[in-house]
Amino acid sequence: GGGEEEEEVEVVVAVGPGMEESAAAAAAAEEVSGTGTGGQQRLPQAIIIGVKKGGTRALLEAIRAHPAVRAVGVEPHFFDRNYEKGLEWYRELMPRTWDGQITMEKTPSYFVTREAPRRIFSMAKETKLIVVVRNPVTRAISDYTQTLAKKPDIPTFEVLAFKNRSLGLVDASWSAIRIGIYALHLENWLQFFPLSQIHFVSGERLIIDPAGEMGKVQDFLGLQRLVSDKHFYFNKTKGFPCLRKAEEGSPPRCLGKSKGRTHPSIDTDVIHRLHKFYRPFNLMFHQMTGEDFDWEQDEHPGMG
Repeated sequence: GGGEEEEEVEVVVAVGPGMEESAAAAAAAEEVSGTGTGGQQRLPQAIIIGVKKGGTRALLEAIRAHPAVRAVGVEPHFFDRNYEKGLEWYRELMPRTWDGQITMEKTPSYFVTREAPRRIFSMAKETKLIVVVRNPVTRAISDYTQTLAKKPDIPTFEVLAFKNRSLGLVDASWSAIRIGIYALHLENWLQFFPLSQIHFVSGERLIIDPAGEMGKVQDFLGLQRLVSDKHFYFNKTKGFPCLRKAEEGSPPRCLGKSKGRTHPSIDTDVIHRLHKFYRPFNLMFHQMTGEDFDWEQDEHPGMG
């Protein structure tokens, strides 16, 4: 998974009641079979397909706290960049699982990759898909901020965001803008998968109410709700939820580690213009999914 890893939200994991037993049982079984070589490598039954800077890393860290979930740590980029390597190559990246466990991976660029829906469908048409979405304006700024950290010489956000600044014409071909036109990309997925197989997570709610959002994810995956509010505590300084770690002795992880990145100050007029640009697409996305993400009341979003 190249250098475009997400580092979006701070998450941290403790063991809730009912988890000790299953986690302990799994550990014991692993002990018996030698160094974690039990079970078998299976193709993922659920994939986090997007979106970049939406909070996919946070979601993956949180769902991995569930004893019935095993996940690939890095982004495999199989269905976009590595497809020609074949399904066996992909399978070998997967962790070993026992019957009844779910294998997962996350690669946020799948959501905007034209061939990805067909490719995943041809692997297994019953694959469950998860998309973490976030206000497209804050998503774009966050995307730009990440790029800026790596390439300090790129033009300003304003220059990249507009084809014609004085006319206020937004450059929808710039990836930071284009990724947030969720309705456009979703259309592509709906040609292969029913809406019932796609679960949308609110990136904003994942930070404000991680347990509530994770409850819905577990329901979608057909899992017992074991990842609950006992797993999360809030980091006072940054305001991110942290996941108390399930594994003994491993450090807590926060949904949003690098989240201390300072965003460049962007002219409110630019922000306003982008909200206006996205509004019809957000409405379309709302109509397609039947879900409301409250982005409209978010006219002056915290620059998070």
